[in-house]
Amino acid sequence: MTRGKFVASAVVLPALAGMLLAETQTAEAKGSQAQFKYQNTPSNGHKCSQCTFYIPGSSSKANGTCKIVDGSISPSGWCTAFSPK
Repeated sequence: MTRGKFVASAVVLPALAGMLLAETQTAEAKGSQAQFKYQNTPSNGHKCSQCTFYIPGSSSKANGTCKIVDGSISPSGWCTAFSPK
């Protein structure tokens, strides 16, 4: 192995490892509905469809998903991670 190939490998491998670690941490970032005290009904006028973490479903009434809470999320639901848009 030449010095140039060694240096190239030494730079590329840590970068690839960092990308893999970042992807793993993102996948682990979601918490359970119980952890965030998720409920299918609004709380004090706040609901998931008004939250920055909510990802809408196929229609305004269809369940969507959440960036931080795992599972199917009702647009009318609410949890303790609510953050207004």
